[in-house]
Amino acid sequence: MGEGRIQKLVIVGGGTAGWMAAAALRRHFQGGPLEITLVESAEIGAIGVGEATIPTIRGFYRSLGLSDAEVMRATQATCKLGIRFNGWLREGESFIHPFGHFGQDLNGVPFHHYWRKLADGGEPTDIADYSLGASLARAGKFMPPPRDPASTVSVYDWALHFDAGLFGQLMRRVAEDNGVRRIDARIVKVNLRPDDGRVASLDLSNGQTLEGDLFIDCSGFRGLLIEEALGTGYEDWSDLLFCDRAWAVQSEGVGEPMPYTDVTAHAAGWRWRIPLRHRYGNGYVYASRYISDEDALAELKAAVPDALLHEPRRITFTPGRRKKVWNKNVIALGLASGFLEPLESTSIALIETGIEKIKALFPDRDLAPELADEFNDWSRREMERVRDFIILHYWANRRGDTAFWRDCNAVALPDDLKRKVQLFVQRGHFVRYRWEMFAPTSWMAIYAGFELLPQGIDPALDGVDAKALGPPLARMRQAVREAVASAPTHGAFLDQFSRPAAMTAAR
Repeated sequence: MGEGRIQKLVIVGGGTAGWMAAAALRRHFQGGPLEITLVESAEIGAIGVGEATIPTIRGFYRSLGLSDAEVMRATQATCKLGIRFNGWLREGESFIHPFGHFGQDLNGVPFHHYWRKLADGGEPTDIADYSLGASLARAGKFMPPPRDPASTVSVYDWALHFDAGLFGQLMRRVAEDNGVRRIDARIVKVNLRPDDGRVASLDLSNGQTLEGDLFIDCSGFRGLLIEEALGTGYEDWSDLLFCDRAWAVQSEGVGEPMPYTDVTAHAAGWRWRIPLRHRYGNGYVYASRYISDEDALAELKAAVPDALLHEPRRITFTPGRRKKVWNKNVIALGLASGFLEPLESTSIALIETGIEKIKALFPDRDLAPELADEFNDWSRREMERVRDFIILHYWANRRGDTAFWRDCNAVALPDDLKRKVQLFVQRGHFVRYRWEMFAPTSWMAIYAGFELLPQGIDPALDGVDAKALGPPLARMRQAVREAVASAPTHGAFLDQFSRPAAMTAAR
């Protein structure tokens, strides 16, 4: 059996994806004979603007033996309780998508039915008032979730805003400390085996030829192995997601850092603002068919409230995915596997789940085709689910002030997304598929934020007097208000958390 094992794993490209894969796979296969080599060139820069994450990132780096405190210190990180959407429903209105629950389910009936029943009885309330995570974010405060919450009202999670370049460096240190070999060179030629078309070796700019049994392509949008060498093909989703470009720039940062990612709707797209300890990240994601690069750049510069640290850089992309993420003996990861705009901070999370799929389906040298088929099926379904969640944000808008937003509202929804929306609007029912990144609580946040509410309330509540719901739901809101009042500001929490004693205690 040992002779049939993969002996040489080659990762092409460093950056966030490459070094996350190297660190995680070295840890997973520790003690075994697998050799992991990562080849990257210091001459080639990384995209490096993925500064916002979702809570799964904390589980990822903890599996490598790293604490929240260690990662935050190494990456100049701040805390993220969710995302605030400004002007997406209508100009001048905002809502928050938190990493947490709304209210408490009772008697087997989801909370949002009680919330709707109360509103129908003449007492409308903001659903965010029933979420401790959303309420903390709205108040600019942060505290770790309680270890023993009294109810789901107090259940929430958190993620990080961090410097992606520094996170990549941290992953590199972890990987190299555990035996991953790094080669600093450019790939000048990809050599394919004549019998089956698999990648046999890579000719490098230092004169070396690097052989491998299995290759992970982390070469970014270019897809050096998966596309340029193997011609895998790309599934273009531009008819569903119109944005195809972005300007990105870092700025000095002013004021108290908010514990959420800020995303603001603009004429032909949206703008992000992400606080770090040492700077802020800013960008404008836009659709080039509706606005010129020059006008988009002008909009971004006019909107950033503090001094820019460099000239903005432009990024072009095509929303979509590789037709196969695993082709022959190459597995694409990160941007090489496809790209969905950063609206819900899914890029790094998709790297995480890609690594988990590699662990689960790691092949022997014979590369059984069933493994690749399963991997590709999982990847396709997951990307489609994330795509649909992002489409919902655009389709549900009620702006109508520009051609971009009107056309987004007119998009024909994919069948699965259409079914999800219909079932929720008709019955308040959530559909959950396997390999789906966002839980019903996230869908609830977006449905409520865009005023997509159930037309009918669960018939189990027909015998419940709406007025009788007032006091218990008021107590939920009061519990949230009291918890928020006692919490420190986000800035105060970061200052305290950064002290050496706190760092040691948090390990």
